[in-house]
Amino acid sequence: MYRITIRFYEELNDFLPRGKRKRDVDVAFPVRRSVKDLIESLGVPHGEVDLVLVNGASVDFSRIVADGDRISVYPVFESLDIAPVTRLRTAPLRDTRFVLDVHLRKLARRLRLLGFDVDYRENRGDAELAEISTRERRILLTRDRRLLMRRIVERGVFVRATRIDAQVADVLDRLDLRGSISPFTRCIECNGRMRSLPIDSPECSPALDAVPPGVRAWCREFHRCDGCGRVYWKGSHYDRLRRVVEALDVPPAGERSADRFKK
Repeated sequence: MYRITIRFYEELNDFLPRGKRKRDVDVAFPVRRSVKDLIESLGVPHGEVDLVLVNGASVDFSRIVADGDRISVYPVFESLDIAPVTRLRTAPLRDTRFVLDVHLRKLARRLRLLGFDVDYRENRGDAELAEISTRERRILLTRDRRLLMRRIVERGVFVRATRIDAQVADVLDRLDLRGSISPFTRCIECNGRMRSLPIDSPECSPALDAVPPGVRAWCREFHRCDGCGRVYWKGSHYDRLRRVVEALDVPPAGERSADRFKK
């Protein structure tokens, strides 16, 4: 019988029963097992873990647990480069990109509104989501903790909240992304990049064929998505969405990009 002591830190405790949160937990098991297997047997997805210390030394997920080991498990530190003390990641993730599961459509649109690269489709299965996350080095956001336990998933965040405002705040704060917000720079629909469409440019006239005549009569500032070709302007929804952005305490640099949105 192997006996070890393990402790989980910060938000990793959300996955544990109340009696095991924020304290040393003694665990006994009869057969050899890896650190990854041990962590997930207690309900914590390995995709949410970025640092594991065994007896004070950083280890990878394949480390076989020995009798008497003391294990400390820490959550993802996207804002910090902890490469010198951990081998769980080949490199810190600096170009923050996401892939979201089918249940997070509103969150996908909101993160795109804030300028983040978000891959989302409504008909993807778990295997495809896990493969995209690994291949493209995207953080997998999901409401399904079992999805984060898939072996190939390297980076993932379990979205705890159900309300959209709380979901956005949770992702931004846990990954320290408020300073990376660049609002109104991506298409909410397709994730494409937005670019200015000067009213006197040759490409503007055909692009505006889809814009209502009433809007063309007064608006002189347009933007177009490089992906799907949608044309955006400051319409009736702009003020509401700008208030959404401002409520997140966007840094001043982001405000300079905040004049791009479709009616």
